[in-house]
Amino acid sequence: MTARTEAIQQIAQSHCPHLSLTSEIDSIYGCDVFSLEVLQKRLPKPVFKALKATINKGELLDSSIADTVACVMKDWAIAKGATHYTHWFQPMTGLTAEKHDAFLSTTGEGRMINEFSGKMLICGEPDASSFPSGGIRSTFEARGYTAWDPTVPAFVIGTTLHIPTLFYSYSGEALDRKIPLLRSISALSRQALRILRLFGNEKATFVKPNVGPEQEYFLVDRRLAVLRPDIMLAGRTLTGTPPAKGQEMEDHYFGSIPERVLAFMQDVEHALFRLGIPAKTRHNEVAPGQFELAPIYEDANAAVDHNMIMMNLLHQIAPKHDFVCLLHEKPFAGVNGSGKHNNWSISDSEGNNLLDPGSTPLDNAQFLVFLAAVLRAVHKHSAVLRLGTVGAGNDHRLGANEAPPAIISVYLGDMLTDVLDTIMNGVKHAPGRTSMEIGVSLLPPLPVDLSDRNRTSPFAFTGNKFEFRAVGSSQSISPVNIALNTAMACALDDIATELETAVAGGVALNTALQELLPRLFREHQAVVFNGNGYSSDWPEEAARRGLPNLSTTVEALEHYSSPEVMEVFLRQNVLTEREMLARQEILLDSYAKSVSIEGALLLDMVRTRILPAALGEQTRLADTVLKTRSALGEAEAEEAHLAQLREHTSALFVTQKSLEKALDSQRVEKDVHNMAHIARDVVLPAMTACREHCDALERMVSAAAWPLPSYAELLWLH
Repeated sequence: MTARTEAIQQIAQSHCPHLSLTSEIDSIYGCDVFSLEVLQKRLPKPVFKALKATINKGELLDSSIADTVACVMKDWAIAKGATHYTHWFQPMTGLTAEKHDAFLSTTGEGRMINEFSGKMLICGEPDASSFPSGGIRSTFEARGYTAWDPTVPAFVIGTTLHIPTLFYSYSGEALDRKIPLLRSISALSRQALRILRLFGNEKATFVKPNVGPEQEYFLVDRRLAVLRPDIMLAGRTLTGTPPAKGQEMEDHYFGSIPERVLAFMQDVEHALFRLGIPAKTRHNEVAPGQFELAPIYEDANAAVDHNMIMMNLLHQIAPKHDFVCLLHEKPFAGVNGSGKHNNWSISDSEGNNLLDPGSTPLDNAQFLVFLAAVLRAVHKHSAVLRLGTVGAGNDHRLGANEAPPAIISVYLGDMLTDVLDTIMNGVKHAPGRTSMEIGVSLLPPLPVDLSDRNRTSPFAFTGNKFEFRAVGSSQSISPVNIALNTAMACALDDIATELETAVAGGVALNTALQELLPRLFREHQAVVFNGNGYSSDWPEEAARRGLPNLSTTVEALEHYSSPEVMEVFLRQNVLTEREMLARQEILLDSYAKSVSIEGALLLDMVRTRILPAALGEQTRLADTVLKTRSALGEAEAEEAHLAQLREHTSALFVTQKSLEKALDSQRVEKDVHNMAHIARDVVLPAMTACREHCDALERMVSAAAWPLPSYAELLWLH
């Protein structure tokens, strides 16, 4: 019995776990979070007031209260069963990092006591040389720091208190994705408040982005996954033929959730609820074996942390149900890929959504200004937004199967497009379609659902927010929100400066708007596209409109150091030039290494699994040909099949040699830009050539002799 056959039998004999109860949500929600409610109950009033001002208003943290907060946090965590604490941070690996320290200190008398000081809370010192730094840190310069981020709460997982922190170098540069995220939020707030002040809003104290990331993923039976080195080491299949039934019948999407999968989902939700993560939606996605988990909207900083925790928990809980969770953007060729739709909007300190068309004329005028800023941000800074979606995995996904193309455009829908047409050209539309004047007193209320939904658009308006669909499922949502916030801050800066100048010169705001908005909408209408992003005509149309098509990660990353991209981040003080160049190097290096690992892995699979299986089948078939010819005098059909089998086997010997040479050429290259180009232009095509013959052989070798679980088994056995 082969390992694959044995695994399938084990799956058939396994029993579904009992479904957990979810009626206890009220009692467990946020119970493992050091929340404001916990703080208020445990801290002295003056200390709580000072810390709350830091959390809610961004005021400078008073270091004198740190010891009190640390002591209360320690006691709370120990009561939860914690024995250790960690500064939990998000380095440029794209993952999370943590080093656990015990709440212990010696007394000098051979005894130990629990200790956790304000200094331990505020600052830590991990080894910065062991994380990607893009040249900011050398291997002999190890010092780096983590600093407490009090704006998001600490939490307990298992026996460890996790303290969200920033990660920066000895010389002060950001080595993580949280520092530029917080800088971008500050920049957006600063520029948006200028617009609100022009509209007479003196009450708002800050503006913040809100995010709701939808997380897609695949579940594969663990007993089958361990038989596939590509799944275990690369997170995706490097060979595999499509099953007879894939997603053609469209019956998996929103279908009945398999009981075993539902038990897994409930365990994940239980863990998320304890950590105060508002998981709301669960369902089958388009491809067999694919599912989705989506939280309720929350502020961007918390949403980023929560999504990283969510991805960690999906990976950690899956084995308890004999699954492996795949977050790769394209784990299976020929079926739906996995994305992470980043629903984004902005709101003020009073909770008003600034991308909501509103119910009063004044709100609508304000909405049009923010809408104009969005169009300007996407049109002028599309390369910046594309940099928020780069990755070797996402290159396999963008452009098909519900993933948008790499061309960044905006979908507004017919009604808002008609509004823009009226403002730009004075065109009156048929009844039932909105037309309006720019005058503040003449703008009517607009309904919330202003459009249908366009699943091929990278950036689609969905009533009171924009859905950025180009983010990959394995990626942190921090880069894309840094890009969105910063590009929007630049656009708002431009608009606010022009309006402030006009008003200061004695021009009425209404008059200034009537001059500004038509010009802005005309200037940026090229970025509005309501059609089918999958259409073969769209790239040509986009080129005529002057919209860039940065179709690969390497092509996009080359723009990181362009003056136009650098100016956006430098202007809003989100990234320094050194930090940008470091990120470019880190991301190019990550791309090159990811492709190199996959290439080496495919080479190993070909040599140790696929070729031996093909040669074994060839030997068996040759024996069959001899026996058939001996018995019947001819074996034409068998000989034809053997010839075809030999043809693909021989070709695989040749293509695996080409792949080996491609990998060798990449290994000797020292320049990270050249490494990435070789990965894209040489290694990936060599892998594709190998795969073509591997997949052909899979269709010819008997199932009992094929060494790898098939797509049908991986996708459908749940």
